[in-house]
Amino acid sequence: MEQRKAEILRAIVEEYVETAQPVGSQRVARSRRLGVSSATIRNDMTVLEREGYLAQPHTSAGRIPTDLGYRYFVDHFTGEAGLLAPDRRAISEFFDSAHRALEDLLHETSQFLARVTDHAAVVVGPQPDAAVVRSVQLVTLQPSVVLAVAVLSNGGVEKEVLQLDREVDDSRVAAAAAALGSQLTGQALTDLPSLRPSGDADVDHLAGLARDGLAEHPPTAEPLYVGGTSRIAAEQQSFATVESAARLLEMLEHQVVVVSLVRDLLDEGVTVRIGSENEIEELRDFAIVLAPYEVEGELAGTVGVLGPTRMDYRQALAAVAAVSQQLGRLLS
Repeated sequence: MEQRKAEILRAIVEEYVETAQPVGSQRVARSRRLGVSSATIRNDMTVLEREGYLAQPHTSAGRIPTDLGYRYFVDHFTGEAGLLAPDRRAISEFFDSAHRALEDLLHETSQFLARVTDHAAVVVGPQPDAAVVRSVQLVTLQPSVVLAVAVLSNGGVEKEVLQLDREVDDSRVAAAAAALGSQLTGQALTDLPSLRPSGDADVDHLAGLARDGLAEHPPTAEPLYVGGTSRIAAEQQSFATVESAARLLEMLEHQVVVVSLVRDLLDEGVTVRIGSENEIEELRDFAIVLAPYEVEGELAGTVGVLGPTRMDYRQALAAVAAVSQQLGRLLS
């Protein structure tokens, strides 16, 4: 695309994102120093409309971007910094103070990302079947009741209360915990090995109960956390039809569909799907911005935002990228 036409398209996208009103040639001429008359800009807008980058809602109205126009903008004009200093500071402070259990952390992250971007946000948790044991602890609750706790590589925690048929002293609890730690650390929770005997029947019995109890926790589907769903309803005037927001809200209730979509895009890195680019019918009026996060160098899950195609892509991309990096760092 010629540079002048590209700048005109950029101006129309940025003006329309800010005002939600069709943009005319005189407005572009006033807001940009292009060195040409509004008549020349109007002619270029006609060419951009003919090429599919712009549309004219009404004969006497200005132009609005099409999905193709937004795509050109995303591919060519979103490399600049899109986060204001207060947003960067807020993201840093949120993760510096985030010391929660995995489920709470992911839920709070979805709510936080929704606040930063002013769009609905999704966070998909790490695949549970990929988690390995980081550490195992045994805690005596009562003389014959012991709590087994396994901390996993994805930040998750599995717990099992062990009811013993006789009392066990602290030294044997400590010995059983040491055996579990030395033999289960680094092992997948879904495929824990059998324990080697220690020579102490009481220690082996306790360690075996803990190992079997933890192994009985089957992996569930990746958890999905959705924050800011009320923003979808608030933005419904930005969608093609009033029913669009209702259809999306209904789809978000079917977590398997959303997780499957996000998982399919996981290997693509930071991803933007705009309107008609989405394969799922319910997303044809929406834009989705996704970024994967890594835990200990491995792709683990995804964060993203959902909003109208008239979203601030530069800010959304920057926010999603920053949150995914910070979340991965914290979980690692």
